Amino acid sequence: MALTQQDIEFIKGHMAEWLAEQSLGKPPAVYEIELRERMVRVEEELKHQRELMRQGFAMMERRFEQVDKRFEQMDKRHEELRQDMMARFAQVDKRFEQVDKRFEQIDKRFEQVDKRFEQVDKRFEQVDQRFEALTRRIDRFMIWSFGTTVAVGGIVVSLIKFWTP
Repeated sequence: MALTQQDIEFIKGHMAEWLAEQSLGKPPAVYEIELRERMVRVEEELKHQRELMRQGFAMMERRFEQVDKRFEQMDKRHEELRQDMMARFAQVDKRFEQVDKRFEQIDKRFEQVDKRFEQVDKRFEQVDQRFEALTRRIDRFMIWSFGTTVAVGGIVVSLIKFWTP
């Protein structure tokens, strides 16, 4: 159901009367004053609400600034911690390099000790060969000495048998 142009004009013409009737029979001038007073109160309340909103926004702005400062402080702390960690890592790297150098020195010492053991082994082998040669010479000497002793003993026994009448 659509309103016609005639209906709209009728509503416009009678709207003031109907509103005046709704205000309990007050004349249109009193009603208009009441409306203006209400409008003034609404405007004052809106003004008060606007001030409250401005104060709230100002407080929020201060809070945001505080949060920004905290973030900046945290960034500084984070950067300081990062630099401190990097310095510590550099120190640890230096310590590891020193330990590596010490291990290399120890490896060189072990190599030197191994060479010394090889030299000692060679000397022991030489001494062992000398002892074996000396043992062979003593064995030969013992055999020749025993043979000579037996031969001389045999000659002495045979001489004693032949010379004794």
